[in-house]
Amino acid sequence: MTQTRPGLDIQVSEPLGIITLANPPLNFLSVDLLGQIADAVDALDGDARVRCIVLRAAGKTFCAGADLVGGAAGESGAQGLAAIRRLYDHAARLFARAKPMIAVINGAAVGAGLGLALSADFRIASPLARFSANFVALGFHPGFAISCTLPRVVGAQRAAWMMLSADRVKGEQALEWGLVDRLAAPEALDEAALAMARQVAANGPLALVEVRATMTRGLAQDVAVTLDHELARQAVLRETADYAEGVAAVFERREARFTGR
Repeated sequence: MTQTRPGLDIQVSEPLGIITLANPPLNFLSVDLLGQIADAVDALDGDARVRCIVLRAAGKTFCAGADLVGGAAGESGAQGLAAIRRLYDHAARLFARAKPMIAVINGAAVGAGLGLALSADFRIASPLARFSANFVALGFHPGFAISCTLPRVVGAQRAAWMMLSADRVKGEQALEWGLVDRLAAPEALDEAALAMARQVAANGPLALVEVRATMTRGLAQDVAVTLDHELARQAVLRETADYAEGVAAVFERREARFTGR
């Protein structure tokens, strides 16, 4: 069974549920698109045929972040913040699932794209993949609960470096840090990811759900609290001259000139 929606393909190939993000060329996340991803995860979570979910992306980029300029979340004032709130409500739903999920990182996972990758239990990537929590380069605060989920995966010190330096972590280093669990050549990535998912899905479905619940105990609640805190800090920083300068610098492809205002 395959369903196709704007920006998203959903396939059930027993015992796997496969979600493909297809919003080329950069697979930016809008509020509606993330809502569709969360809906798909909910549906696969409730499908008895599915024992493991695979989240992947079409093209050369996994996800370059949230659409904070072209979409509703890019609007100023209360309307823009309300859109980010909806985005984060959808993000929280990803962490409330019961079944294991594997993310397939075929290229850049930046900002909210990194957050999306971190919502999975496991990540497999190409050596060409790169991961970036680049929020401070925009004069902004991390979102998508990255300030909670990233330290859980790579440790507090490495997470602090990624969030305070905006440094990019490439595939080999990501494997060394535990940010990804396996590497595969670009041409073999999809098949390696499906093999990884089948290895998980070959096990008892009830046990998979129970063990995952034990391993992630408290995570969904921690994510919800973190999302509230991140949104509050983002609300403050969105009104600063530094944020306006950071966004302008990205689109003008130049170095930002921050003033601390």
